[in-house]
Amino acid sequence: MVVLQTPNFKNKVNKLTKLQKRDLDSAIKSLVKSPDQAERNKGGLAFLRVYKFKMNKQEQLLGYSFDGDRLALELLALGAHENFYRDLKR
Repeated sequence: MVVLQTPNFKNKVNKLTKLQKRDLDSAIKSLVKSPDQAERNKGGLAFLRVYKFKMNKQEQLLGYSFDGDRLALELLALGAHENFYRDLKR
């Protein structure tokens, strides 16, 4: 499986500490094993799936899309719930 990252996602990851990156890596490994574990959104963000996980005891949202035909997992966004969906619509 190929894991792709958007530039927005890369910028957010570069700002994380080592402990936060470790939590993120375990969440990504979990998605690679089972990419269909998150539900699809409805409406304008129907392409997006959101996986919730804990990073430093705080809930984070990891937005991604999965293309089963070419086995590609594209990581789109990372952040807390506050303004997460609003920022993705832009």
